[in-house]
Amino acid sequence: MRLSVVVSQSPSKNPAKRKLEEDIVTGLLFENGIDVTVVPNLYDIKPDSTGMLALHQINGHAVVVSWLFERASHWILDRHGVHGHVGKILLQNEDEEEDEDFDDEVEEAAATDDKTRVIDNRKVPNRKIYCLDLKTTNDASQFIEEVKRIHKELSVKVVGLGDVLNAKPLKPSAANDGETLAFVAPGALGRFHEPTNDTALAANGSGMLDPSVVNRIESTGGRRWYPVIDYSRCTNCMECIDFCLFGVYGVDRVDEILVEQPDNCRKGCPACSRVCPENAIMFPQHKTPAIAGSSEGMASMKIDLSQLFGAPVDGKTAEEIAALERDEQLVAVGREAVGVTPKRSEQRAASERDELDDLVDQLDDFDV
Repeated sequence: MRLSVVVSQSPSKNPAKRKLEEDIVTGLLFENGIDVTVVPNLYDIKPDSTGMLALHQINGHAVVVSWLFERASHWILDRHGVHGHVGKILLQNEDEEEDEDFDDEVEEAAATDDKTRVIDNRKVPNRKIYCLDLKTTNDASQFIEEVKRIHKELSVKVVGLGDVLNAKPLKPSAANDGETLAFVAPGALGRFHEPTNDTALAANGSGMLDPSVVNRIESTGGRRWYPVIDYSRCTNCMECIDFCLFGVYGVDRVDEILVEQPDNCRKGCPACSRVCPENAIMFPQHKTPAIAGSSEGMASMKIDLSQLFGAPVDGKTAEEIAALERDEQLVAVGREAVGVTPKRSEQRAASERDELDDLVDQLDDFDV
């Protein structure tokens, strides 16, 4: 089985970052069964670019290595139609390892609540996308080993119809995360790693598998700024489309929220991410990790949102900070500021009142 690895370059030309990227590419160059594609910064790629065409040509499992948080990378791909299940990554920095148990608890709580998430109504292709964050470590060998581990894990699960007939079940282990048992016949893995068919052998007849194919996509276009929606959290509440006054958001044919006009977004403004009740909106290039898509964003259910998103400690709520950020952008384009406006949920609650509610309020005023 061949595995596609996409290395997304940093938007800057920092020599240390470029070296790490190239060391990873070089380290994977002669790994059997791995194809490497080098693309410009994933966040900046436009829908009609060569880089996006290359991403759409990847049909199977894939590993994406970028300077973005794992969650941000996954949902950037998703918004461009590159769908898949989230592949589990073992390579983590020390801070992420300390928060892993807490994140699992929060994810479990979100999965068992009574809210319907957009992802619940989607059909996701039967493939995995593994996203590695280059900010995790400066050691290229750790990324290379993680890619090799993923490739080995996926290869173990590959079976053929003929192999299944005489197969022996493998017990769940750390290598396959306890998932559905794979069946591998005696010698099947050996034939996979050392095939005898001519098409799998190198053109020179040496009997060695072809080395990795490296496809490089040149950078085109400039830097971008737009929101990315995490549909595993989004409940389609439409608070973002009500709040944003620049026409960034829209809905599709089934009335599902989407980022319809990304380039209408005002550069540097993350206001809509602050008003999202599920913390489902990311700005992957923002300096605040929670807004940029880090796992600490999961903590929004337990701590004050305004502190999580880096709001000044002057008593303002996240909604008030968001309104100020949006109004600043409105004034910059010659429009009037609007201040804090009622949320859709608040407007709905107010519209549901009837005469009986008013009567009860009047009785309360009389203290009867």
